[in-house]
Amino acid sequence: MRTEEIWRYVDAERASLAELLSGLTADQWRTPSMCPGWTVQDVAAHVISSPQAKMLPVITGMARARGDFNRFVFEEARRAGARYSPEEIVAQYRQYAGSRRHPLGTVPADPLLDVLIHGQDIAVPLGIPRAMPPEAARAAAERIWAKSFPFKARKRLAGRRLVATDIDWSVGEGEELRGPIGVLVQLMTGRTHVTAQLK
Repeated sequence: MRTEEIWRYVDAERASLAELLSGLTADQWRTPSMCPGWTVQDVAAHVISSPQAKMLPVITGMARARGDFNRFVFEEARRAGARYSPEEIVAQYRQYAGSRRHPLGTVPADPLLDVLIHGQDIAVPLGIPRAMPPEAARAAAERIWAKSFPFKARKRLAGRRLVATDIDWSVGEGEELRGPIGVLVQLMTGRTHVTAQLK
């Protein structure tokens, strides 16, 4: 997928997520997300942190986390979720609409997979249907499969062949797991609650 097309999907997914968030109650914002230790508010703050990432705070945060990237991301999301109110977080989605900034060391497909995956992490525990556009999910799946960190999809799913049932896409070798590409994206990122949707 071409870079500008990826960014158009990022824009659309962030906009639709902002609409979802703007309609949530206070209790829904405090609901535990599909990410252990993060509330819906923490996840929402994390997703829109991508275009706001700056070098010095990242270096400081990594030092605070003693070089552990996963710990850094976890702590920064918790910190942002506590710092900003729901209204401020939604305002950030409006403010950064159309932004092409992304953290150093990432590519445009990374913000795309981030908003697609975390959109589900927010919607699923709230019981809100949120479909992934198949072509956007395909681009995210290819990025996830191509990079080993942080999801380690190739290692975790060794001996399995993933086959999308709604578009022409497959990876891996071995026993087949079949399902919609959006479900496969969630599986590849460790969201095991989707296994019941696989054949």
